[in-house]
Amino acid sequence: MNHHTTIATASTKDVLGIYQPGSTHMVGDGFPVRNLFPSNDLDRQVSPFLMLDYAGPQYFSPTEHPRGVGEHPHRGFETVTIVYEGVVAHRDSAGNSGVIGPGDVQWMTAASGIVHEEFHEKEFAKKGGTLHAIQLWVNLPRASKMSAPGYQAILNATIPAIDLDGGAGRLRVIAGSFLGRKGPARTVTTIQLYDLQLKVGKRASLTLPEGDNTSIFVLQGRASVNGSREAGEAELIVCERNGSQVTIDAQADSRILVMSGAPIDEPIARHGPFVMNTKAELIQAVQDYQVGKMGHLS
Repeated sequence: MNHHTTIATASTKDVLGIYQPGSTHMVGDGFPVRNLFPSNDLDRQVSPFLMLDYAGPQYFSPTEHPRGVGEHPHRGFETVTIVYEGVVAHRDSAGNSGVIGPGDVQWMTAASGIVHEEFHEKEFAKKGGTLHAIQLWVNLPRASKMSAPGYQAILNATIPAIDLDGGAGRLRVIAGSFLGRKGPARTVTTIQLYDLQLKVGKRASLTLPEGDNTSIFVLQGRASVNGSREAGEAELIVCERNGSQVTIDAQADSRILVMSGAPIDEPIARHGPFVMNTKAELIQAVQDYQVGKMGHLS
């Protein structure tokens, strides 16, 4: 490769691969999910993100008994729930409770340990309706894994929505910044998290931090990144760390989640709801949960 070619392509992030869901399962009885990672063995390529579960879209018939997932613990990372349709109710052992509906995001920092439950909200369950959401797990660096838990209820009205040039679509800044507009999420590591709607035949050009792990998830529609082949519904486009330019072209009206973050290059030891650096820390997490150190829901 000659010198000039290197300079010309240096700033564009190359596409490493395009992935389909690696597994499909129910979380509790309320969240039918397609998992993109860790099921595709992408830990290093997507760090600081640990998990992406794509829930629905699925219609649930009316019920007096809200579906969901009961009391369970987490330690060592954050859970981020983005709701597109439906309404989800959350309650945790730190005394936080909240309801998130279409356009809202819940950012829960489990850190040293928290116990929570996630159910369809009562009125939504009674009426029945479509649930459509994403849950991400975001890793915490070793230095923050045992810090105090935290909770951010990020309502739709607080998320900046930017109309793209030429009627191309709309970008909502959940975390990080875009064209000088900052997202409301407070994050431990540097993260850009965008909810993007892109119209057929239109393009979004993003400049992301050099060295970030960047991936683009197509919820609905069809899109390509930096000239890659098209990705369709529930497919994930994963980019190289090198470079900063990401150009997304929509081949159909598309809903896309852009995830970019500074990698956490530390060992990952994971067991169910716990993500630490060593096996010994996992054993400690299980013991702490069993003796009630992470609390319980009354």
